[in-house]
Amino acid sequence: MIKLSKTEPRTLSGFMELLPNEQILFNQMKATIENTYQKFGFLPLDTPVIELSEVLLAKAGGETEKQIYRFNKGETDLSLRFDLTVPLSKYVAKNYGNLSFPFRRYQIGKVYRGERTQRGRFREFYQCDIDIIGDGELDIINDAELPSIIYTIFKDLGFDDFTICMNNRKILNGLFESLGQKENAVEILRIIDKIEKIGKEAVIEELNKLQVKETAIEKIMTFIEIDGTSDEKIVKLGNLGIENETYNKGIEELKQVVKNIRLFGIPENNFKVDLTIARGLDYYTGTVYETFLNQYRELGSVCSGGRYENLAEYYTDKKLPGVGISIGLTRLFYKLNELNLIKTEQKSISQVLIIPMIEDLEKPIQLATELRNQGIKTEIYLNNKKLKAKFKYADKLKIPYVIVIGEDEIATNTVKVKNMETGEETECPIGDGSIATFLN
Repeated sequence: MIKLSKTEPRTLSGFMELLPNEQILFNQMKATIENTYQKFGFLPLDTPVIELSEVLLAKAGGETEKQIYRFNKGETDLSLRFDLTVPLSKYVAKNYGNLSFPFRRYQIGKVYRGERTQRGRFREFYQCDIDIIGDGELDIINDAELPSIIYTIFKDLGFDDFTICMNNRKILNGLFESLGQKENAVEILRIIDKIEKIGKEAVIEELNKLQVKETAIEKIMTFIEIDGTSDEKIVKLGNLGIENETYNKGIEELKQVVKNIRLFGIPENNFKVDLTIARGLDYYTGTVYETFLNQYRELGSVCSGGRYENLAEYYTDKKLPGVGISIGLTRLFYKLNELNLIKTEQKSISQVLIIPMIEDLEKPIQLATELRNQGIKTEIYLNNKKLKAKFKYADKLKIPYVIVIGEDEIATNTVKVKNMETGEETECPIGDGSIATFLN
């Protein structure tokens, strides 16, 4: 007899697989985010994982294009989506005539990037996105609503000590224009963005290497060192004496966002103006956000986003401004789990385990069906094992309640519902809804 060789079971690097207890918690986090998006009236969207390369890569270039999973099926050139924003752009341009604006959509789905894997960074990961898309224009108050959604999500996930940091790209762009550094703006922003990691002196050194004039460096450093409350920072921005239309428009937008954030009831200690936030260097055009868990800044931003002027410029001539945020759920879950900030204790989704002690399973199955119809997550132990093994199964999976049903229970039309944590047993009639009422 030929012995077949075995293939080692292994998962490709950069792809996350979880144990059931971890997957239960992951799904709960995902559901919390989705429920919040729905609570604020966002519509669901599910775009294809695979797109035509010419459509998906209409805007792509540089590092993004190098990370794309791209392949041919027959003569068709295909790619896996690398984010949820480009597919949204295509979708809105394609379905423009059938959508109501402002178009408020959420999408939670997997995206793919063939980048070098590191701890907490993946090639396949979930993104949880919302965007508000306007037709021609979109009022600035929408930029203030998104922080209230971020606030609600992280409160519902069980966090209190977090800060939603905000800035406006117009302020940064206007500053560089006024200093004659418009052509260096992207590189300067990249350097500024590293100030928390490398420190002030290293930032100045890098700006010198970029051949930025000493007077301009002084102005830039004065700018990013502005401190105080959000309102004080906005006043100080206006007092810098920078005569630039873009700069002043950015200040006014930031002032409006801060004013309206308070209308949404976000506590002062959960948001602030942060002039070092410079994300989306070639994409965002106005308000930008980054959210940090204050005691765990090493996690980086756990929710980011911002305002952009023209979502679908590569697909249509219509101007479609928008504002959006994204949560990288896979990375967030991995990091929180690694730091033991979340508890993956639930090992089963069953609320009750029915243990039949008779060969005829008609009554146990009827009871299970009745409980399921009443909204109780119910499992039947169908394998022929000793009673001790059946209880051990329930205990190992931490199923809260067990019902044993045998000849006596059928004869009296009652069962005992056992609380597996306390050992207490409660007698309930079968068929009148008493069991479901007790379990709820």
